[in-house]
Amino acid sequence: MKRILALLLAGALLCTLTGCSTAADGQAKHKSLVVYFSATGNTKAVAQYIADAAKATLFELTPEQPYAESDLDWNNPDSRVSAELASEEAQNAVVLTNISVGDWESYDTVYLGYPIWTGVAAWPVNSFVKGNDFTGKTVIPFCTSGSSDIGESGAQLAALAGTGDWQTGKRFPSAVTQQEVADWVKSLGK
Repeated sequence: MKRILALLLAGALLCTLTGCSTAADGQAKHKSLVVYFSATGNTKAVAQYIADAAKATLFELTPEQPYAESDLDWNNPDSRVSAELASEEAQNAVVLTNISVGDWESYDTVYLGYPIWTGVAAWPVNSFVKGNDFTGKTVIPFCTSGSSDIGESGAQLAALAGTGDWQTGKRFPSAVTQQEVADWVKSLGK
């Protein structure tokens, strides 16, 4: 009896130290994280909807130099985004205030959100993707756009990451409802 009790206590201690958690039915719980960059608030709203539906933690990517509305004017060749679009070096120079997620290793599902900028993921997410190891994680990209589709943005980010199980993502319009997003999350079975 003492041996069984000792084994149970050791197992409980091990689960406590490793972040192990189980549901009432004994199945392991999945821990989800929603990471997003939002320049105008559209991606932020969808990220919040996903976090609510998936009972996930939110993590916002914030550039050290935030994008002003004038920075996002694609029609102005002198705008910040136009200059960055023209130069991969300028894109890589966008520095985030945060790329490290506390307790990163405990998350098994990562929803990664961004606006689509000229057919690609907004490049501020690149630093986050390159700066983290996605080994053992399911990554589900999502984006917002007025008209562009998600295209190859998820595959391009997967190539930058080099690790992780990257799923087909989804594009949401700015007028998406919370219920539509919740239905999508539910359809994923995560």
